[in-house]
This record gives sequence, C-alpha cells and structure tokens, in this order.
Amino acid sequence: MQINFQPISNVIGVLMILLGLGMFITAGVSLYFESYDYLAFIKSGVVTFVFGLISWTYKFSSSTFVNKREGYLIVSLGWLFLGLFGALPFYFSGVTSYYTDALFESVSGFTTTGASIFNNIEGLPEGILFWRSLTHWIGGMGIIVLTVALFPLLGIAGIELFVAESPGPTADKIHPRIKETAKRLWFIYFSLTVCLTLLLWLEGMTMFDAVNHAFATMGTGGFSTKNASIAHYASPIIEYTIIAFMFIAGCNYAVIYYVFKGKFQKVWINEEFRYYALFILIAALILGLWVNFMVDGTYEENFRNGFFALVSLITTTGFVTSDYTAWSPGLTMFFFLTLFLGACAGSTAGGIKFIRHMVFVKNTYLEFKRILHPRAMIRIKINKELVAPRILTHILVFLLVYLIVFIIGSLFITILGLDFMTAIGGVATTLGNVGPSIGKLGPLDNFSWVPLSAKWVFIVIMLLGRLELFTILILFTPFFWRSN
Repeated sequence: MQINFQPISNVIGVLMILLGLGMFITAGVSLYFESYDYLAFIKSGVVTFVFGLISWTYKFSSSTFVNKREGYLIVSLGWLFLGLFGALPFYFSGVTSYYTDALFESVSGFTTTGASIFNNIEGLPEGILFWRSLTHWIGGMGIIVLTVALFPLLGIAGIELFVAESPGPTADKIHPRIKETAKRLWFIYFSLTVCLTLLLWLEGMTMFDAVNHAFATMGTGGFSTKNASIAHYASPIIEYTIIAFMFIAGCNYAVIYYVFKGKFQKVWINEEFRYYALFILIAALILGLWVNFMVDGTYEENFRNGFFALVSLITTTGFVTSDYTAWSPGLTMFFFLTLFLGACAGSTAGGIKFIRHMVFVKNTYLEFKRILHPRAMIRIKINKELVAPRILTHILVFLLVYLIVFIIGSLFITILGLDFMTAIGGVATTLGNVGPSIGKLGPLDNFSWVPLSAKWVFIVIMLLGRLELFTILILFTPFFWRSN
C-alpha cells in the first residue's frame, strides 16, 4: 500500500493553522506590554497560517484513511514543521542573528528540553518570553494529541497518531474513544496549569511570570523569565510549590485522571507510580543528608536545594535553584545519572521512563532464575499483568538504541570541538529533553557558545528524544517506504 499524502498534508495544515493562531495570541501579549516584537509575531503568524491553510485545503486524493505509516510521518513531520515555523518569531524579531539559533530555541521549546541560547533572559521582550513558554506548554502534552480531538473536522480517525505520538510501553486508556481521551488529557492539563498559575501569583510572582512558569512546569520544559531561573525569587514556598507540580507533571496522566475521579485505589496499584514516588522520596532524604554534609547552610535549605534539583532533573523540567555541579564530584555524577531516568510513561516528561527501567531490572533479576531453572516458565509482571514478549523486546531494543544514540551523539559532539564532559552531558540532557547538564553546560550555563554545527546535532537529538527514537528512526528503514 502506497503512502497517502492527503491526510498528512491536511493534518500538518491544521497544526500550522493552530501554531499561527498561537503567534497571533502572542502578538496580542506583546502589544499589551508595548513590546517591540509584536510585528515579528504578526509576520510569523501570517506566514505560518497561510502555509497551514494551503496545506490543509490542498487535495492529493479523495482518501483520508490513516494507517501506521501515515501516522508516523504526520507526527515526525508535524514536530519538524513546528520547530521550523516556531523559529520565525525569534529570527524576525532580531533577538538572534542566526536562524540556527532560532531553530535551536524553537525545537528546545517544543520538545520541552529547555536548553537555551540566550544569555540575558531578562533583556528579552515580553512577547518572546511568552512565546518560549507557550512552546513548552504546546509541546508538553503534544499538539498532535490536541489535534486528535479535532479530527472529526477532517473526517479521519486519530488512533494511529496517538500511538505514534505516545510510543511508550503502557497502553492505559482513560476512555476507549481516542477523541474523548485527548479531550480529557487537555482538560486535566489546562486545569493544573490554571491552578499552578494562581498559586504562584498568590505566592509573590507577577501574573506574567506565574503564567510563564506554570506553562514551563506543566510542560516539564524549564524556560524561565529570569536569568537565575527559580533561584531569582529566593522563596521556599514557590520552590516547594513548583516541586509538587513538577512531580505531578511527571506522573502518568491516567493516574492523574484517577485522582480527579477520586479513584485513589487505582493510583496506588499502579506499580510505576509507586516506584516513581518511592524513589523520589528515598533519594530526597539521602540527598538531604549528602548535600548537608558537603555544603554550608541550614539543613532545610540544603534539603530543599537537593530535592528541587532531583525532581527537576528526573521529571526533565530543568528549572534550577542552585549549581549542583559545585557541590561535589559524587553529587555531580549522581545528577548526571538522573538525566537517564525520566519520569512516568504517559506524562509530559522526556527521558527513558521509569517503567522501562522497571522491566529491565525485573527481567535481569529473573534471568538469574532462568539460569538455575532453564525449563521453568518465568514471566515478568507489571501491575499483576504479564508483560508480553513483544513489549519486553521493544523495551530492551529501545534501551539499546538509546545507548547507541547517546554514544554516537557524544562522538559527533567531541569531533565538533566540545570537551568530553561537556559532550556527554550535552547529549544526555538533549536526548532526555532535560535542559541543564554538567561540564560547560551546567545549571548556570547555556548553549549560546556551542558551535552552530554542534547545535544542529543537538537539534536532531532533541527531536529523537521527544519522539522516543523509533518514531523518527523508522522513517530511515527501507521497508517503511515499500508499497507492500
């Protein structure tokens, strides 16, 4: 069966129309603050909207059926076009002279990586600051999932896109109909964002800062409106509030839905959530003692700084309140390893995800039993259900491919001139969509000084990480393009 470009063009068109509307909204924000960048957003919005309109209305054929191949193409091309057109406001406004830098910032926003090329965040106009945060919020849940709810307008089904957008190992469904699932996901997402915005505003942020940080927190992105990130506010209550909502953002949204419905028993029987919560709790207590031993200050302050860094990196949000690389080499290594964790599958976080680590650890443990009892039928269970061999293979291959991409990416970055520590840190943080790292890309640094050639490598890695590798890599296999 040949690839049908009709639905691909139509859905990309809808995405670009929505993106253009987002630019027009941002232009309104810019005008409200009397910022000079409103024309850049109007120009970018017109270009994006017109492109989307043409793509949406252009007819390749009469068929609008979407199979898996069209689904993967739509998702991959959708994120690519989001990055390409999302870069226009940065470039047209003149806040950066190079389109590569604009594209890096755009892709970093939509992939919720939060790695920035800007040195003086507080010197940026309000429109650009809002746009950076909005790209986080859009990318956090995935604009593709939002479009799934709009598919009846196109007359096509959305299940293939949802599978491609969320290729993780779990299959929890909030509602059997994918359109209803998308609506519920966005209702929860929007409600949590509003709640966090109000709390941050009541705790001392301006409404503008509260909205921006709520977008970045729920999208697990990490772009801030301040040079010092959350440390700027020097407010324990703000830090604890953001810790709580970063933790929530790292949870499977099916679990959050059960909380909304009051079905708390279903929350705790979710094995991944239990391991996620217990790991953070135990690691936070250990970090509190460790940091207190290595750093001057009160125990509460040291505990809070370590707790914040832990949750921020595990949920791949990337906010910072202190330079964890200055504490000790051991703590630096610990936080580097957290870049490979990720939070829960079905969350807005990036990274490998806890459930994959759980399956890998369980399978490794059971392999010792299989060695002693080669004829025994020993199977892995998650949530008291057997893990299918196909899913087990998928997870093991994913982990191997993740490691290969990390190694090859680090090799390329070192060839392009970055030192070893900075290279492996940069690849780990962009592949996991985290933001801060180690070396010269630590929590107090950014990517502004990185060579343009290396930025292109990081852009590709961010996209690979956001779409969990297979969604993009499958496009480079010969059998994907075969007609039969």
